[in-house]
Amino acid sequence: MSTPPDAISPPALPPNGGDEAGRAEGIPNARLTLSERDSTLLDFEHRHWPRSTPAAPGPKEAAIRQELGISPTRYYQLLNGLLDSEAALARHPVMINRLRAVRESRRIARR
Repeated sequence: MSTPPDAISPPALPPNGGDEAGRAEGIPNARLTLSERDSTLLDFEHRHWPRSTPAAPGPKEAAIRQELGISPTRYYQLLNGLLDSEAALARHPVMINRLRAVRESRRIARR
């Protein structure tokens, strides 16, 4: 006997929304929605932070560890991944465009 279609539940997604959650079909990195974690990261980055240097980390790095519970390295990896998200662009367009420009200028400087 087969299971009726309405009795089949969709697969559970990991807490971070999974790599494929909210992606447009056939368009890599075109995120349609933001997970709660992604929204938290973007809102955290949107806050004003005093400048710090890699040699002397500042309050932002301490806040990343304390408030988000992840290392600064992981934070910046996740944030970089969000820069290609259309949902992130819609949420904070000026910040995302600024960070995209910084990323591009650093990419060009490495050549």
